[in-house]
Amino acid sequence: MLDLSRVRGALMANVSAGAPWGLELAQSAGASFHAVTAGTAWLRVPQAEPLYLMPGDVVLLPSGTAHRLSSRPTGRCVAYDRTVKERLMSPDGELEIGGSGAVTTFVCAGYDYDLEVAEPLLSLLPSVVHVRADPVASRDVAALVELLAFEVGARRPGSRAAAARLIDMLLIASIRHWISEQADPEASSWLRALRDPQIARIIALLHDQPAEPWTLESLAREVHLSRATLARRFAELVGEPPLTYLARWRMHVAAQRLKYSTDTVDTIARDVGYTSEFAFNRAFARHRGQPPGRYRRLARAAAGGGAR
Repeated sequence: MLDLSRVRGALMANVSAGAPWGLELAQSAGASFHAVTAGTAWLRVPQAEPLYLMPGDVVLLPSGTAHRLSSRPTGRCVAYDRTVKERLMSPDGELEIGGSGAVTTFVCAGYDYDLEVAEPLLSLLPSVVHVRADPVASRDVAALVELLAFEVGARRPGSRAAAARLIDMLLIASIRHWISEQADPEASSWLRALRDPQIARIIALLHDQPAEPWTLESLAREVHLSRATLARRFAELVGEPPLTYLARWRMHVAAQRLKYSTDTVDTIARDVGYTSEFAFNRAFARHRGQPPGRYRRLARAAAGGGAR
């Protein structure tokens, strides 16, 4: 799903902040991410209580919600804009702010993604995902934060590229942690269903092989369940029947291919399980509100022409 959404992380700044300090970050088009590597901070999001962050804590804001980071739970913050960046940012991405008090260091990163195609994943996540530093429950996140702190501080050849890869891994680790520790166990979604090994296997099959002529019976055989049991458990966990989910997934894959590839509509139709281009056109128009040819033209026009 992350690959389909074209999610890519990039290091924005390595911040060293002496108390008192405060940064105000505007709403962004992608996702925002912060990892505290030393000291403490407060995350302040509108209509929510301030969140206290400790060393090793990670916060992910999937929808790029406007927020503040500061040394105190209240008080003035400086807007992080082009002027501040040009005045305080070093060529290596180091940002020094604040006063002469206790120092907090943290990494700021951003994730770009195709909002429309990423909707099946990012729409399920809350406005803030907080992974607390925990040597047991979130030891993978702690290890990645430690490596990230080393890379951004070492300034060795390739450090920025290495940091970008670690930021991508931290996104995966943060979502995994949310699924296992924070997701509402009563809310139906494909992410919640990943906790069930058999239903997770079905989702993997549908994602990996959308062109297969799947039936409820063939899917049930794959996980050694009866058709009735599979249908019931899948609907309870995911919120819709398996074949309805498959139809939706095929349209997400097709939309991504239409936007970013030069494959013909007929080729894309076959690759997502349609033997008839006419049937594919009707299904795509029903899901996306317009036929695939028009969808591709408008997507390319919006991107400035040509597939990326």
